[in-house]
Amino acid sequence: MKHFIISLACLFFSLVAVANTPADQAAAATAPAAQKLRLMLDWFPNVDHLPIYVAQEKGYFAEQNIQVTIISPSETADALKLAAIGNVDLAVSYQPQTIIAADKGLALKVVAPLVRHPLTTLLFLADKGIDHPRDLSGKKIGYTVPGLMDMLLHAFSSINRIEDYTPVNVGFTILPALVSGKVDAVMGPFKTYETVGMAQHGYKAAFFELEKWGIPDYEELIFVCSPAVLDKKQDAVKGFVLALEKAFVHVAAYPEKSLALYLGAVPQADKKIETDAFALTRPYFAKTLGHDPDKWQAFADFALTHGLINNRVDAAALIHTWQ
Repeated sequence: MKHFIISLACLFFSLVAVANTPADQAAAATAPAAQKLRLMLDWFPNVDHLPIYVAQEKGYFAEQNIQVTIISPSETADALKLAAIGNVDLAVSYQPQTIIAADKGLALKVVAPLVRHPLTTLLFLADKGIDHPRDLSGKKIGYTVPGLMDMLLHAFSSINRIEDYTPVNVGFTILPALVSGKVDAVMGPFKTYETVGMAQHGYKAAFFELEKWGIPDYEELIFVCSPAVLDKKQDAVKGFVLALEKAFVHVAAYPEKSLALYLGAVPQADKKIETDAFALTRPYFAKTLGHDPDKWQAFADFALTHGLINNRVDAAALIHTWQ
């Protein structure tokens, strides 16, 4: 047995010596360094972003030789603006916000989907006598993302005849604004997330789903970057997109393992809220890459008709098609 152990030890050190030959050392020295990408989220980390963390934790980004730094914004509108000017490489944003930004002259490219259909609602506390959007006439209505949700609120109100309302920017403070009576409803909360958090705090939420009240179907969450970043770091951005595609597959096939990876990567997350929210959000995650230009154009045309934008936006020109 002693001789066997000595032989194993010799074999081990021989393998180490072979693995550290000058040729191996030279190869390691000349291997390209991982390209760095800074990704800004649209909100604080939550299960809407779960595929990003799956790609990080499973090593899918590393496989593409990229190093992704995930950043939370100070304000809900920051990510898109900072991506447009190149202060961050990529941003999680929204289809409507991207179309509005394009109308204002911001240069953006949409590189991948995250959530395929609307999650946004006009949300309020249940048992407040609100049965139809018209019941909010004369009330104070909050919104979460300036430059987007206030614009959607304007269109929604016009379509559904909400008159003489007062818009209020509530940012992240949705539940406190509702409970305190600062506002009577909020445009922007997700039916898959804020409803869960409210329930945990003992409040029952009710809401109007936008797509059922005159707003066209759209992609809730997408990834955008500036054309300059796409030109300069195209290989890295493509690697990011390919890693995401792999993460989509993993999330669909192994939801429980994916949730565990996310909770491990974001230890500050409320496990109960995130678990319940994930069950509601999972069906909406993208499963493949690519975007439907006709669907995008339909929303852009709606935006022009209802005053969200002032000029016709060619939606297809916003979408980057990967070869």
